[in-house]
Order: sequence, then C-alpha cells, then structure tokens
Amino acid sequence: MKMPFKLFLVSGLCLAAVATAMDDKGYASIYESIAAFENRSPDKPDYDPRIFNRPGYVKPIITNLGPVLNSNWYVSANVPESMTFEAGLPFALIPIGDDDQTFSENGASVPTIFGTHGDPANYEPTVYGNETLHNLGVFTYPYLQLAGGYYHARLALRGMWLPAVSELKKFNLIGIGLQYSFGHLFQYMLPKPAQDLDVSLVLGYSSSGISYQPEDYEGTLDLDISAFTFDVVIGYKPVEMVEVLLTLGYQSGSMEASGHLVSHAEGRNNLELNPNITVDGNDGFKFGIAVAFQIGTSFHPVLGYDYAGKSSFTTNVLYFKQQFGKDKTPDEIAKEKGYARSGSVDAEEEAEEAPKAKKKAKKKKKIVEEEPEEEDSSDSASAESDESEFDDF
Repeated sequence: MKMPFKLFLVSGLCLAAVATAMDDKGYASIYESIAAFENRSPDKPDYDPRIFNRPGYVKPIITNLGPVLNSNWYVSANVPESMTFEAGLPFALIPIGDDDQTFSENGASVPTIFGTHGDPANYEPTVYGNETLHNLGVFTYPYLQLAGGYYHARLALRGMWLPAVSELKKFNLIGIGLQYSFGHLFQYMLPKPAQDLDVSLVLGYSSSGISYQPEDYEGTLDLDISAFTFDVVIGYKPVEMVEVLLTLGYQSGSMEASGHLVSHAEGRNNLELNPNITVDGNDGFKFGIAVAFQIGTSFHPVLGYDYAGKSSFTTNVLYFKQQFGKDKTPDEIAKEKGYARSGSVDAEEEAEEAPKAKKKAKKKKKIVEEEPEEEDSSDSASAESDESEFDDF
C-alpha cells in the first residue's frame, strides 16, 4: 500500500513540474522564458535544469539583432572631397526562419524562444517558444541616422530613444560609424570606363539597451547589446544616378543580460529571477550587395541584401544626401599631376600636338640645312673675287 502511494506522489510531483513547462496555449510561460537568461546554481532554490542557463534558447535574439545593428552604415562607396550631409531612417528586415525556431540541446532538437508551441492537453518535459516572439514574421529595429563627409572621410551617427510604454521600460540605441574612400588616389590612372570605380573602408559600432517588465512582475529584465562591423565596400556607377555596391566584411554581436525580477504570477508567487548570462551572435564574415540611387540633388534611397549567417534586407528608402560643391574629375586630377595615360586629357592633347611639333621640327631642319649652302656660295664668290683681284695685280 505504501509503494503505490509513493508512486502516486512522485507521479503527481512530476506532473506538476512538467505542467509548468507551458502556458494554457502550449507556449513557455514568462517565468520560463526569463529563467533561460539566468545561470542559476543547482544549490539555489527552485533550480530546474530544464529552464535555467539556456543560452541556445535565447540566442536567436542577438542572432537577429546583430545584423540589424551592423547594417546601413554606408550609402555609397564614394565620399567626396567637398562637404556632404545625410539624414534618414534606415532599417533592416530579418526574416524569422526555421533556423531561429530550433536549436540542439543535449543531442536533441528543441524549440528556441522564437519556437512553436506544444499541446497543453498532452504535457511533456519541453519548454516551448514565447508566444509573442513566435508570432513575429520579421525582426527589425528602426533608428535615426545623420552623417557628414569632408575630404573623403565620413562620420555617421545613429540613435533611437523611446519612452516607457506598457511592458517596455527602456529602449535606446546609439552608434558611430567611420568611412574613408580611396578612389581619389587611383581613379585618375584608370581608363575612362573604369573611372567610376571606388573602394572604401567602413567601421561601425552600436550599443543598445532594452528593459522589460512583464505583467505580474516587479523589477526588469535588462539586455545590453553591442554590435561591431568592419567592411570593405566596392562601388561602381554604370550610369550617373545608380551605384552598385559590393560588400565584404566581418561582424560581431553580443547580448548581456542583467536585472532582478520577483514574480507575483499565479503559481510563481514571490519567486525571484536574476538574469546574468552573456550570449554571442553569429560572429563571422559577411557578404552584401546593394543598389543606391541618386534622384535629384538630395533623395538617395538604397536597397540591398546582406548575409552573415542570417539573411537581411537593407531598406534605406527614406534617406537624403546633399553635396555642397563639386569635386575635380579624374581627368582634371591627372592633368594637375602631369599624369599621361591612355585616354586621358594629357594624352589626347599630346596626340594633337605631336603632328604640329613634327611639322615644326621638319621646317626647322630644312632651314638649318639650307643655311650652310648659302654660306658656301658666298665663300666661293668671295674667293673668286679675290682671285680676280690677284690676276689684275
């Protein structure tokens, strides 16, 4: 009699523990979603290895945020010598795919925080995805960007601050980007069709902070996010108003969790959570291709695609760029430097002057050749005159 009772008690405790692995829709509860951000020691109260210290469960957040923050740092491979000013609201769109919804844990494929839900009528020891994040089709992060350029160097600043709204208690972003273009160093040496080729280096760093306070909780989950990118950008203008951009680079992203929360939710009353893990995104090389348009004197939209472990679409559709002044053309630079190349202005001028110079040289040579003959004739006449005078004598 004692054994069946013990089995019943253990089964009841297990069922209660497993039942906490999902809400009434089969998704992870708020407590379970936030517990993944805490590396809790096994000797602490309420330790559950299924829900604590799960960087793989929350990694898709920084995996998507990294490419968003590392995009849109440039709108052209060229930075003019004359002054430029830019302003706009660039953003990137990251599609949420199957690779965001599952990850490998202990040799098994399990849901991430973006993952799907389970069957609440059929309890199982699995923590499923968060309902809000699972229903996201794309991931994005808007911001305001201002930039200015002078003498082929460019500084870009971006930022976004939002007031506390509902469960979002803090949302801020600040970033700085640097760019330098090298086209002015070699374009004047290129043939005419290749003079619209330019190359530049771009560095970008972003820092963002998010604070989240779910309903029925005291305190906040705080996420500090940083992202860095280094890019080589190659641009070419097949026509004056269109520039095709190719990007090769390296990017990184990191997310550090902190904060303190106390639950007042049903079944979790007075339980505490202390987020404390750091999760890295998909650091590595990236490739991108984009098309920039210069419409009129200021409208400068850019559309592109980047891949760095994740596909992202850059959409600078509301971007403006104004140049104050006009740069020297490669031919004008070549003329100043005295550089003669095939197809250059100097070469053309030299080609035009060559026949004239040759004609002048021939004429001068002819005059030089004729002058000695006249001198000889004069000398001969003088000699004859002297001889005649001698004969008379």
